[in-house]
Amino acid sequence: MKLPVFCPSCETTLNVSQMRCNDCGTEVRGNYEMPLFLKLNREEQQFIMDFFLASGSIKEMAKQAGNSYPTMRNKMDDMIEKIKNLKC
Repeated sequence: MKLPVFCPSCETTLNVSQMRCNDCGTEVRGNYEMPLFLKLNREEQQFIMDFFLASGSIKEMAKQAGNSYPTMRNKMDDMIEKIKNLKC
């Protein structure tokens, strides 16, 4: 089962309220903000992972995806802008 990161009703980013250790049963409760990476949708998370696995080469990502460098660069710029807005 994948961790839901957005509210199914209003699409706002969800917070974590409880975590449990499967080994010893310890439970932690509170109201914790999701890490920045998890605030992105799955496609955006995959884009970042692909960038990382391509050793930070947009050129290599474009080649693997069958896109042009400018197309991939624009997508990267969009991601950068989204992340800047999420940090605010």
